[in-house]
Amino acid sequence: MTNLPFTGSGVALVTPFKDGKVNFDKLGELIEFHIENSTDALIICGTTGEAATMPDEEHLSVVEYAVKKSNGRVPIIAGAGSNDTVHGVNLCKRAEAVGADALLLVTPYYNKATQKGLIKHYTLMAEAVKIPVILYNVPSRTGVNILPETLLKLSEVPNIVGVKEASGNIGQVAKIAALCGDKIAIYSGDDNMTLPIMSLGGVGVISVIANILPKETHDLTQKFFDGDIEGSRELQLRMLDLINAMFIEVNPIPVKTAMNLLGYELGDLRLPMCEMEESNLEKLKKVMKDYGLKF
Repeated sequence: MTNLPFTGSGVALVTPFKDGKVNFDKLGELIEFHIENSTDALIICGTTGEAATMPDEEHLSVVEYAVKKSNGRVPIIAGAGSNDTVHGVNLCKRAEAVGADALLLVTPYYNKATQKGLIKHYTLMAEAVKIPVILYNVPSRTGVNILPETLLKLSEVPNIVGVKEASGNIGQVAKIAALCGDKIAIYSGDDNMTLPIMSLGGVGVISVIANILPKETHDLTQKFFDGDIEGSRELQLRMLDLINAMFIEVNPIPVKTAMNLLGYELGDLRLPMCEMEESNLEKLKKVMKDYGLKF
């Protein structure tokens, strides 16, 4: 597949806030940080970026800023999913218009959809734009699972090129790989499954932990591509406890908390996301220290 927006490590970038607004200066610093540390793509306004609390104008202003700041140095993939197909189509068009290189489209949440509904929903959204589209399957958050057979059908839409697979079901990932082959590229949506998914033909990860460990996450994928499976495995296992700590409360609470502890000054989370429970905060600090992070 030649029109993939990226292979390797794509960071699901956090969104910094200050006084209730996006802190664009800090966002610019994060973009430069990731480019300097070999991150292969920036996913803007996804789950980790708290897009669910961002009005469309703010959401699109963040995408546009990232496009201009990166200036072609790294692909910008804009979250543009919705549980309202008409709204989603509009958001896709507008994200393309401000320069996004590709789109990440989460499955409809709350109202959910049948598999037939998913096909109709995604087809309309993808056909509204010309840029590549990556579907985002995360049933633990949305309540709906994209079946492998549905992905095969959606692969007939020319610009649906990949899926971020966060079902947590390695058997399902294997089925997608077996059924779809090179018609759909598979990105790991779970940091603890990056290497296993790549071993089944995955092309990289859309990562939370890369916010903190960008070079290590890039190296994990690059070593695999280079045939250094042992080196890739060592990185996967070394990061495992820290990866798991990023999900002791709902994402992005732990990762944003960890980054603030490390001095990134990203501001608060937006409600209903809130500060960590004290017991979980202490667990997070211990894992960070055990890994060797200093704060």
